[in-house]
Amino acid sequence: MSIAAVSVRGDFAYVYDESGRTICSVPLAGGSLQGYTNSSLSIKRGAFIYVHDEKGRNIKTIPA
Repeated sequence: MSIAAVSVRGDFAYVYDESGRTICSVPLAGGSLQGYTNSSLSIKRGAFIYVHDEKGRNIKTIPA
């Protein structure tokens, strides 16, 4: 399953597939969406960027 779109509503980033169904939601926790690809999304929180996969799991954390 791949990421087709991501929308930010309130304190969450909602991840959608090609059919428009919600795959998962990722809490922003005071951060902001930096971008997404078909397999990941990046959220900046403080001094770090957290990269999540299409199921919302954190797969990488890098300094901003």
